[in-house]
Amino acid sequence: MKIRSVCVVASCVAVLTIGVAWSIGARAAGQAQAPARGGLTPIPPNPSTQEPAHKTTYEQVIKMETELSNWGRWGQADERGAFNLVTPEKTRQAARLVREGVSVSLAHFASLEKAIDNFQFGETKHEMWNPGGQPWNPAVARAALDTISFGTHDGTNSHLDALCHYSILRDGKATVYNGHPQDLDEKGCKANAIDHMGPGIATRAVLVDMPLLKNVPYLAPTTPIYPADLEAWEKFANVKIGSGDAVLIRTGRWALRAAKGPWNSAREAAGLHVSVMPWLKQRDVSLLGSDAVNDVQPSGVAGGSGEASNRPVHTLSIAIMGMPLVDNGYFEDAAQEAARLKRWDFFMTVQLTKITGGTATPFNALGVF
Repeated sequence: MKIRSVCVVASCVAVLTIGVAWSIGARAAGQAQAPARGGLTPIPPNPSTQEPAHKTTYEQVIKMETELSNWGRWGQADERGAFNLVTPEKTRQAARLVREGVSVSLAHFASLEKAIDNFQFGETKHEMWNPGGQPWNPAVARAALDTISFGTHDGTNSHLDALCHYSILRDGKATVYNGHPQDLDEKGCKANAIDHMGPGIATRAVLVDMPLLKNVPYLAPTTPIYPADLEAWEKFANVKIGSGDAVLIRTGRWALRAAKGPWNSAREAAGLHVSVMPWLKQRDVSLLGSDAVNDVQPSGVAGGSGEASNRPVHTLSIAIMGMPLVDNGYFEDAAQEAARLKRWDFFMTVQLTKITGGTATPFNALGVF
């Protein structure tokens, strides 16, 4: 049996259009450098990813595609994946974390500002209209209407990936989580789409504030996060990540952007090293989120090509473990409140926008302390 990784690189544009494209990554001998994307010159990975204690090969990632699989765990027809870990009892337990009654948003909406870290999937537009679909004329307006279009996977938009967003090649066929065929067209995914994943979840969230742990305002781009870092955070914050929890990784991406301006965060980002994936599987995490793209970029995976090499955290989380990812989450307000209270776990609600066939939903989430 041969397994290869495939990425569904998708842009769902709210209100106006939904567009889907995909590409197949082939196995090949390669170098420990991020391949050129869009004609850009490759950049080297963080040196620590090449140290013997951390170095992970493409072949090891491919092996994880079997070892970490949740396929069939909740039945052959399942399309919700690790969301199944958020049981009614888990939600009731999480609700007991509400003590102060303070709510914070965990989301950042797509920016109208054209910059290097957004507009990858088309222009974000906000337009005003008069009733009857007439162009905006303030002189005759009696009611205000508007439309907005944006790429769901835009680099400044917090979004939750559906389980059809990434796939693998199994026995030569493109396959999404739980063995479903990758059946999609211009209207979206036929299996594992966001509208197949339920209304949302309400669970315990654990904020992992890496800049706070390392006593820096933000992590530098390309900084990897290893299992030892997650365990150090548990000790620092006096938390234990467990079954059904949502884990939210703060790298300080938004603090860095505020201080120094936009940069190509999809190409150079602090984030999780692929070696954390067995750790997350053991803890039975229901959802994984980051304020960047989750994967450290470049990934540092030695050899190979395609998304198992470039974005292994995405590949393993979505296609293998069925664990939805949140990219570009906004955790600055939650970090401030958690530091004030010295409590880094809280109640979180996530509502899924049921975009038919959608590869993602805007991350509509609140943290409640």
